Amino acid sequence: MYYIGYDLGSSSVKVAIVNAETGEKLSTLHEPQNEMEIIAIHSDWAEQDPNVWWNYVCIATKRVIKEANIDASLISGIGISYQMHGLVVVDKQGTALRNSIIWCDSRAIDIGNKAFDALGHNLCSDKLLNSPGNFTASKLKWVRENEPELYSKIYKYMLPGDFIAYKLTGVINTTKNGLSEGILWDYKNDSLATFLLEHYGIDPSLTPDIVDNFTNQGTVNEKGAAETGLPVGISVNYRAGDQPNNALSLNVFNHGEVAATGGTSGVVYAVTNALKSKEASRINHFAHVNYTKENPTLGKLLCINGAGIQYRWLKDNLASNSYEDMNNRANEIPVGSDGVCAIPFGNGAERMLNSKNIGAHYCNLNFNKHHDGHLYRAALEGIAFSFVYGMDIMKNDHATINVIRAGNDNLFRSEIFSNTVATLIGHEIEIYNTTGSVGAARAAGLTDGDFEKFGANITKNDHVMTFVPIKNNEPYIKAYQDWKKELEIILNNK
Repeated sequence: MYYIGYDLGSSSVKVAIVNAETGEKLSTLHEPQNEMEIIAIHSDWAEQDPNVWWNYVCIATKRVIKEANIDASLISGIGISYQMHGLVVVDKQGTALRNSIIWCDSRAIDIGNKAFDALGHNLCSDKLLNSPGNFTASKLKWVRENEPELYSKIYKYMLPGDFIAYKLTGVINTTKNGLSEGILWDYKNDSLATFLLEHYGIDPSLTPDIVDNFTNQGTVNEKGAAETGLPVGISVNYRAGDQPNNALSLNVFNHGEVAATGGTSGVVYAVTNALKSKEASRINHFAHVNYTKENPTLGKLLCINGAGIQYRWLKDNLASNSYEDMNNRANEIPVGSDGVCAIPFGNGAERMLNSKNIGAHYCNLNFNKHHDGHLYRAALEGIAFSFVYGMDIMKNDHATINVIRAGNDNLFRSEIFSNTVATLIGHEIEIYNTTGSVGAARAAGLTDGDFEKFGANITKNDHVMTFVPIKNNEPYIKAYQDWKKELEIILNNK
């Protein structure tokens, strides 16, 4: 038997098939081969057509079944991961009424900020563990304000993953996890955040039925089967936003475990059992995939916009041949980059810096001493320092960091980057060779609730290596302290 998993991103739909018994990956691929279009008819807007997502789900499903060379009738479960915070609205026939307003659309920022002030920071921090911000609830309020005729036709609102599940099954529902990602969950009452919807003038009945994760959330109907090639009657057992799903893929379920990604931007996702926050505007909190009323496990998420994009900028603009060449040059330079300091925040406003946009900076360059290797090493160290700086904020906000787990890609493939982070936080970084679609596929079989067994299979199948803190940590500590001094000077001048 097999499970199939989907990871709906903003660039493509990834799909994977795994062995249901062992979790072994049989095939993974993505559609389209280039990138899906993001529609931006105004500055700071970002939309996608949900029907385009579905079209690529169908194409990718047929391809992966063929490439895995399996009998589709032996697929017994479905897991879905998806881009977080998006809004899809449908009428009574289940037809999308407009393009989805996706995660990187910022038109609702002022709406969320005004709600944060009007409802009270303490109330939002206590019940939502977040500012309403630029998330799904605020985006729905924007539709109500700006497209009233369309809004009057809405039957249900959904997250992107809910829409894919609906197209497969014909059933409209959502999860606590999804509602929390849209800042629609009241943690204090363990219920829909009706107080926020009422503040926005939104009828709570527009919310789909809520189903638990790791249970049968609906079965593939004849239409869904005909369009995808999947068998009729198999169940959708799991869905989660991409960052919680990434944590699941890395065996991160318990208090003190942290999932991290180091791509264009960086993400630190710490699992915690502390239902409180004093950093509701700098750190986001979501119901983790294993959240229940009895075990209210949260994901505490910190995003770092200025991460791998800086290293890519250096490669593109210093005409370096490859990241490997850059890493080799950086390895020739000692810890601390002979005084060169890189501040990597050149990719927009940083929430963890109280939404300041301070830009990227290189400090202390000496034209008689420093060369490109210093720039490369300083960049890797600066990005690593920004991760540590963010984790210090998280630890001051009730997070515990005992171990970090990351995928075997992007920044974490750099020894300089991973050794720097591991040494400064004083904990190991475990590297795994896995993907979101593989994790979602495996999660389709987690209906028995045995997270320990599930995690053991991930370690068995995917563990690549572990970075251990370097014992002689003094040069790292000094370099980090020097970096923080430069950062504070820049922040104080903004």
